Amino acid sequence: MTVSRYYRPELDVLRFIAFLCVFFVHRMDLAPFDPVKQYWLYNISLVGNFGVPVFFLLSAYLITELLIREQEQTGSIHPKAFYLRRILRIWPLYFLVFFCWVLVTPFFFPEFKLPPIAWGAFSMFAGNIYISFNGWLPAYPLNPLWSISVEEQFYILIPLLAAYGGKTGLKTAAYLFLAVAYAVLVCYGLHPTDGFNSAWTNSFVQFQFFSAGILLSVYFKGWTPQWPITVRVLMIVAALGCWLTASIVCGIHADAPHLSNVTETVIGWMLILLGAVLLFLSLLGISGQFLPKPLIYLGRISYGLYVFHISFYWLVYKTFGEELSEISQSLGIGEWRNTLGFIIVFIATVLLSMLSYSFFEKPFLQLKKRFTFVPSRD
Repeated sequence: MTVSRYYRPELDVLRFIAFLCVFFVHRMDLAPFDPVKQYWLYNISLVGNFGVPVFFLLSAYLITELLIREQEQTGSIHPKAFYLRRILRIWPLYFLVFFCWVLVTPFFFPEFKLPPIAWGAFSMFAGNIYISFNGWLPAYPLNPLWSISVEEQFYILIPLLAAYGGKTGLKTAAYLFLAVAYAVLVCYGLHPTDGFNSAWTNSFVQFQFFSAGILLSVYFKGWTPQWPITVRVLMIVAALGCWLTASIVCGIHADAPHLSNVTETVIGWMLILLGAVLLFLSLLGISGQFLPKPLIYLGRISYGLYVFHISFYWLVYKTFGEELSEISQSLGIGEWRNTLGFIIVFIATVLLSMLSYSFFEKPFLQLKKRFTFVPSRD
């Protein structure tokens, strides 16, 4: 039996764009823009949070597409093989980063000390649940790992839905996830809070983006749009407009205090979802001439970029903040200190991610191929 490969390089570019969104917003934690003097820089950076939902949507689309093709080309879906593939892709780097920080904390960052229950939650991929009830970890560089917990929870369900429910089961589950997400959001809208907003780390809320990815795959049936580049650019602009409206008008600011009413909450999250879909569609099927190879490669190593970047932000702006100021002053660019730090963080993140991908992740990816029925880029 001939099994065809499925790989869309434009979705690697989308991965890198999603990472850039997150990368820009995490700068705001340690070197924020002035919300008055730099109004648009501040607000555009702030909606970078919504790069995470793009990751979720993209992941669900690709996994659904691969599982459907596995069913069509081999006659069945193999959940055990799926779990092994995901374990080999996600677990090695996740646990390396998590336990490296946990082990160095007592010696170099005592303020990062984690309670045992947090260790257990993140080790069992329930980190987002822990954060939802307890707020962000004192170990700042570990906080972005909450989203990997949400992905792992989705990975438990998706092969079973595809294997035992087929396309009908996938669609039914996706619509159910959407309904549950907005029922939960109505509850948040009815109970605004001036403290930490757990909607952002709530699995039920975030599953709406997995639902969108599933539905796009099931209904498109392998179709890819062949729109002209002008239409695609307009879709990107529209996506940004949706996100800015959700943030500025509806007050949806990820984990920030939730003060919106039910209407603003529901419309705001719908706009976040619409923006993620528009950004996805703006790249799906785009001609290869608009896909620079360096961006494809950076998308390929985006997992490393995501888990490493926050550590470098902390090291550059906090641990070595005084040295950063001294270097900026010696170069005569003191007023550009934060920008210099931003550049250093980006370069360091890319370099470490390249090394990680080539020398740490690739051996696991090679092993992953033994359990792969429809080859993809890995």
